[in-house]
Amino acid sequence: MLKKHLASYNILTKEEIDNFVSIVSYKKLNKGDFFIQEGNTCKEVAFIASGIFRSFYHSSDEKESTYCFLSENSFVTAYSSFISQTKTNENIQALTDVELYSITKEQFLALENSSTNWLRLFKIFAEQEYINLENRVFVLQNESAENRYKKLLETHPNYLKTIPLQYLASYLGITQRHLSRIRKSVFY
Repeated sequence: MLKKHLASYNILTKEEIDNFVSIVSYKKLNKGDFFIQEGNTCKEVAFIASGIFRSFYHSSDEKESTYCFLSENSFVTAYSSFISQTKTNENIQALTDVELYSITKEQFLALENSSTNWLRLFKIFAEQEYINLENRVFVLQNESAENRYKKLLETHPNYLKTIPLQYLASYLGITQRHLSRIRKSVFY
């Protein structure tokens, strides 16, 4: 799965992919475990082979706000902390059992220095992260709660089966009660 995902970008050579697969560490996290918690510095990036993560932070009134969900065939890291090696405000928690393949910051830098192909691929990852962030801001600012829910239903229907409603509501920027009303109106 990891090899296939990396090959899909048509940037890395077979040898570069094989080398990457040989250096990653397999990890399994149980539901409820954290990949990273606020106040810590993120020292790894990982490919999600299976499972779902929730990324959240605490607002000034200590309320949890869900920023995003990450699922299989994607990479996970507290991105700004990983890049700057500073403490994060982000929490990334497993909502299901999760299987990962991770590399350390040092391994990441070694890959960057080993080939321009890795630089090209990491640039694509950074661009995708920026686009995801921009889309998230635009949707929250410009779409109604009902449209945000419908979009989530279209793009990630599996989330509605596996993610608790309080996290979905937080992600959509609404209360759980409002989400229940929207769900009723969409399905009836």
